[in-house]
Amino acid sequence: MTATRTDAKNNDLLAALPEAEWQRWLPQLEPVDLPLGKVLHESGATLSHVYFPTTAIVSLLYLMENGAAAEIAVVGREGVVGVSLFMGGESTPSRAVVQGAGQGYRLKSQTIKDEFKQAPVLHLLLRYTQALITQMAQTAVCNRYHSLDQQLCRWLLLSLDRVQGSELQMTQELIANVLGVRREGVTESAHKLQVAGLIRYSRGHITILNRPALERRACECYGVVRREYERLLPNQLAT
Repeated sequence: MTATRTDAKNNDLLAALPEAEWQRWLPQLEPVDLPLGKVLHESGATLSHVYFPTTAIVSLLYLMENGAAAEIAVVGREGVVGVSLFMGGESTPSRAVVQGAGQGYRLKSQTIKDEFKQAPVLHLLLRYTQALITQMAQTAVCNRYHSLDQQLCRWLLLSLDRVQGSELQMTQELIANVLGVRREGVTESAHKLQVAGLIRYSRGHITILNRPALERRACECYGVVRREYERLLPNQLAT
Protein backbone atom coordinates (compact mmCIF):
# COMPACT_ATOMS: atom_id res chain seq x y z
CA MET A 1 0.00 0.00 0.00
CA THR A 2 1.38 3.41 -0.98
CA ALA A 3 0.96 6.74 0.74
CA THR A 4 -1.57 9.22 -0.58
CA ARG A 5 -1.25 12.98 -0.37
CA THR A 6 -4.58 13.39 1.44
CA ASP A 7 -4.07 10.73 4.11
CA ALA A 8 -0.41 11.46 4.85
CA LYS A 9 -1.10 15.16 5.28
CA ASN A 10 -3.34 14.35 8.24
CA ASN A 11 -0.01 14.49 10.07
CA ASP A 12 0.76 18.16 10.64
CA LEU A 13 4.53 17.86 10.17
CA LEU A 14 4.09 16.09 6.84
CA ALA A 15 1.51 18.68 5.83
CA ALA A 16 4.01 21.46 6.58
CA LEU A 17 6.73 20.07 4.29
CA PRO A 18 7.73 22.28 1.35
CA GLU A 19 6.54 20.87 -1.97
CA ALA A 20 9.99 19.73 -3.13
CA GLU A 21 10.59 17.72 0.04
CA TRP A 22 7.04 16.38 -0.05
CA GLN A 23 7.56 14.99 -3.55
CA ARG A 24 10.72 13.17 -2.42
CA TRP A 25 9.11 11.80 0.73
CA LEU A 26 5.80 10.60 -0.66
CA PRO A 27 7.08 7.45 -2.48
CA GLN A 28 9.04 6.43 0.63
CA LEU A 29 6.29 6.91 3.22
CA GLU A 30 4.85 3.58 4.31
CA PRO A 31 1.28 3.48 5.71
CA VAL A 32 1.09 1.46 8.95
CA ASP A 33 -1.63 0.36 11.34
CA LEU A 34 -0.86 1.29 14.93
CA PRO A 35 -2.96 -0.95 17.21
CA LEU A 36 -3.34 -0.29 20.92
CA GLY A 37 -0.28 -1.46 22.87
CA LYS A 38 2.04 -1.82 19.86
CA VAL A 39 5.65 -1.04 20.78
CA LEU A 40 7.26 1.12 18.09
CA HIS A 41 10.69 0.99 19.70
CA GLU A 42 12.24 -0.23 22.94
CA SER A 43 14.54 1.75 25.18
CA GLY A 44 18.12 1.46 23.94
CA ALA A 45 17.20 -0.29 20.68
CA THR A 46 18.48 0.94 17.33
CA LEU A 47 15.76 2.87 15.54
CA SER A 48 14.87 1.47 12.13
CA HIS A 49 12.09 3.96 11.34
CA VAL A 50 10.51 7.20 12.42
CA TYR A 51 6.71 7.28 12.73
CA PHE A 52 4.28 10.03 11.80
CA PRO A 53 0.92 9.30 13.49
CA THR A 54 -2.21 10.52 11.72
CA THR A 55 -5.01 9.13 13.92
CA ALA A 56 -3.00 7.23 16.56
CA ILE A 57 -1.49 8.55 19.81
CA VAL A 58 1.89 7.30 21.05
CA SER A 59 3.27 7.46 24.60
CA LEU A 60 6.98 7.92 25.21
CA LEU A 61 7.79 6.07 28.43
CA TYR A 62 10.88 6.27 30.61
CA LEU A 63 11.78 2.89 32.08
CA MET A 64 13.27 2.47 35.54
CA GLU A 65 15.72 -0.30 36.47
CA ASN A 66 13.02 -2.02 38.52
CA GLY A 67 10.73 -2.24 35.48
CA ALA A 68 8.46 0.65 36.45
CA ALA A 69 7.55 3.11 33.69
CA ALA A 70 6.11 6.60 33.46
CA GLU A 71 5.13 8.73 30.50
CA ILE A 72 7.42 11.62 29.65
CA ALA A 73 5.63 12.82 26.51
CA VAL A 74 2.77 12.07 24.15
CA VAL A 75 2.93 12.27 20.34
CA GLY A 76 0.03 12.39 17.91
CA ARG A 77 -0.80 13.87 14.54
CA GLU A 78 1.19 17.01 15.37
CA GLY A 79 4.53 15.24 15.45
CA VAL A 80 6.94 12.39 14.90
CA VAL A 81 8.24 9.47 16.96
CA GLY A 82 12.02 9.02 16.75
CA VAL A 83 13.50 12.52 17.09
CA SER A 84 16.79 11.08 18.40
CA LEU A 85 17.65 10.03 14.84
CA PHE A 86 18.13 13.62 13.71
CA MET A 87 19.61 14.71 17.03
CA GLY A 88 22.69 12.56 16.49
CA GLY A 89 21.62 9.28 18.10
CA GLU A 90 20.83 5.85 16.70
CA SER A 91 18.78 4.85 19.75
CA THR A 92 16.64 6.45 22.43
CA PRO A 93 16.34 6.00 26.21
CA SER A 94 12.54 5.85 26.00
CA ARG A 95 10.04 3.21 24.92
CA ALA A 96 7.35 4.23 22.41
CA VAL A 97 3.97 2.52 22.88
CA VAL A 98 0.69 3.16 21.07
CA GLN A 99 -1.80 4.41 23.66
CA GLY A 100 -4.55 5.33 21.19
CA ALA A 101 -5.12 2.98 18.25
CA GLY A 102 -5.11 4.41 14.75
CA GLN A 103 -2.97 4.82 11.66
CA GLY A 104 0.20 6.56 10.66
CA TYR A 105 3.17 6.53 8.31
CA ARG A 106 6.75 5.51 8.77
CA LEU A 107 9.97 6.42 7.05
CA LYS A 108 13.25 4.50 7.14
CA SER A 109 15.84 5.93 9.49
CA GLN A 110 18.47 6.45 6.80
CA THR A 111 16.00 8.38 4.69
CA ILE A 112 15.14 10.79 7.48
CA LYS A 113 18.83 11.32 8.29
CA ASP A 114 19.58 12.09 4.65
CA GLU A 115 16.61 14.43 4.42
CA PHE A 116 17.57 16.20 7.61
CA LYS A 117 20.53 17.65 5.78
CA GLN A 118 18.02 19.67 3.75
CA ALA A 119 17.58 23.09 5.39
CA PRO A 120 13.74 23.40 5.32
CA VAL A 121 13.29 19.98 6.92
CA LEU A 122 15.99 20.70 9.48
CA HIS A 123 14.26 23.86 10.69
CA LEU A 124 10.82 22.23 10.87
CA LEU A 125 11.97 19.15 12.78
CA LEU A 126 14.15 21.15 15.17
CA ARG A 127 11.18 23.35 16.08
CA TYR A 128 9.12 20.25 16.78
CA THR A 129 11.94 18.75 18.86
CA GLN A 130 12.15 21.89 20.99
CA ALA A 131 8.41 21.72 21.64
CA LEU A 132 8.69 18.04 22.55
CA ILE A 133 11.54 18.75 24.98
CA THR A 134 9.36 21.37 26.66
CA GLN A 135 6.59 18.81 27.04
CA MET A 136 9.01 16.29 28.60
CA ALA A 137 10.39 18.83 31.06
CA GLN A 138 6.95 20.06 32.06
CA THR A 139 5.74 16.48 32.53
CA ALA A 140 8.58 15.83 34.96
CA VAL A 141 7.69 18.97 36.93
CA CYS A 142 3.99 18.08 36.92
CA ASN A 143 4.61 14.54 38.16
CA ARG A 144 6.72 15.91 41.01
CA TYR A 145 4.63 18.83 42.23
CA HIS A 146 1.01 18.48 41.16
CA SER A 147 -1.88 16.32 42.31
CA LEU A 148 -3.09 13.26 40.42
CA ASP A 149 -6.32 15.11 39.61
CA GLN A 150 -4.29 17.87 37.92
CA GLN A 151 -2.04 15.37 36.15
CA LEU A 152 -5.06 13.53 34.75
CA CYS A 153 -6.57 16.77 33.44
CA ARG A 154 -3.26 17.70 31.79
CA TRP A 155 -2.95 14.27 30.23
CA LEU A 156 -6.52 14.25 28.92
CA LEU A 157 -6.06 17.69 27.35
CA LEU A 158 -2.73 16.76 25.72
CA SER A 159 -4.34 13.61 24.31
CA LEU A 160 -7.40 15.52 23.13
CA ASP A 161 -5.15 17.95 21.21
CA ARG A 162 -3.87 15.01 19.19
CA VAL A 163 -7.15 13.55 17.96
CA GLN A 164 -10.11 14.84 15.97
CA GLY A 165 -13.28 15.12 17.97
CA SER A 166 -13.87 14.88 21.71
CA GLU A 167 -13.56 11.13 22.35
CA LEU A 168 -10.53 9.16 23.57
CA GLN A 169 -10.26 5.39 23.59
CA MET A 170 -8.32 4.74 26.80
CA THR A 171 -8.55 2.23 29.62
CA GLN A 172 -7.97 3.27 33.21
CA GLU A 173 -5.19 0.70 33.42
CA LEU A 174 -3.40 2.30 30.47
CA ILE A 175 -3.77 5.77 31.98
CA ALA A 176 -2.38 4.49 35.30
CA ASN A 177 0.61 2.95 33.50
CA VAL A 178 1.54 6.10 31.59
CA LEU A 179 1.13 8.32 34.65
CA GLY A 180 3.06 5.87 36.83
CA VAL A 181 0.33 5.64 39.49
CA ARG A 182 -2.06 3.06 40.89
CA ARG A 183 -5.20 2.28 38.92
CA GLU A 184 -7.34 3.01 41.98
CA GLY A 185 -6.06 6.58 41.99
CA VAL A 186 -7.01 7.07 38.34
CA THR A 187 -10.44 5.58 39.00
CA GLU A 188 -11.04 8.02 41.85
CA SER A 189 -9.84 11.06 39.87
CA ALA A 190 -11.84 10.08 36.77
CA HIS A 191 -14.94 9.64 38.93
CA LYS A 192 -14.54 13.18 40.26
CA LEU A 193 -14.36 14.56 36.73
CA GLN A 194 -17.40 12.56 35.69
CA VAL A 195 -19.46 13.70 38.68
CA ALA A 196 -18.47 17.30 37.90
CA GLY A 197 -19.79 16.86 34.35
CA LEU A 198 -16.40 17.33 32.66
CA ILE A 199 -16.09 13.85 31.13
CA ARG A 200 -18.13 10.72 30.47
CA TYR A 201 -16.32 7.41 30.92
CA SER A 202 -17.63 4.04 29.73
CA ARG A 203 -15.87 0.80 28.73
CA GLY A 204 -12.56 2.31 27.71
CA HIS A 205 -14.10 5.37 26.05
CA ILE A 206 -13.65 8.85 27.50
CA THR A 207 -15.73 11.69 26.08
CA ILE A 208 -14.76 15.24 27.00
CA LEU A 209 -17.96 17.11 27.80
CA ASN A 210 -16.60 20.45 29.02
CA ARG A 211 -13.14 21.31 27.77
CA PRO A 212 -12.97 24.87 29.20
CA ALA A 213 -13.78 23.54 32.67
CA LEU A 214 -11.18 20.79 32.23
CA GLU A 215 -8.57 23.41 31.33
CA ARG A 216 -9.45 25.45 34.41
CA ARG A 217 -9.09 22.34 36.58
CA ALA A 218 -5.68 21.43 35.14
CA CYS A 219 -2.42 22.84 36.50
CA GLU A 220 -0.39 25.43 34.59
CA CYS A 221 1.70 22.68 32.95
CA TYR A 222 -0.80 22.12 30.16
CA GLY A 223 -0.84 25.80 29.25
CA VAL A 224 2.96 25.99 29.19
CA VAL A 225 3.19 23.06 26.77
CA ARG A 226 0.31 24.26 24.60
CA ARG A 227 1.77 27.76 24.24
CA GLU A 228 5.18 26.38 23.27
CA TYR A 229 3.68 24.24 20.52
CA GLU A 230 1.68 27.22 19.27
CA ARG A 231 4.79 29.43 19.32
CA LEU A 232 7.03 26.99 17.48
CA LEU A 233 4.48 25.23 15.27
CA PRO A 234 1.54 27.58 14.64
CA ASN A 235 -1.73 25.86 13.74
CA GLN A 236 -0.28 22.40 14.38
CA LEU A 237 -2.65 21.41 17.21
CA ALA A 238 -6.39 20.90 17.22
CA THR A 239 -8.54 23.49 18.88
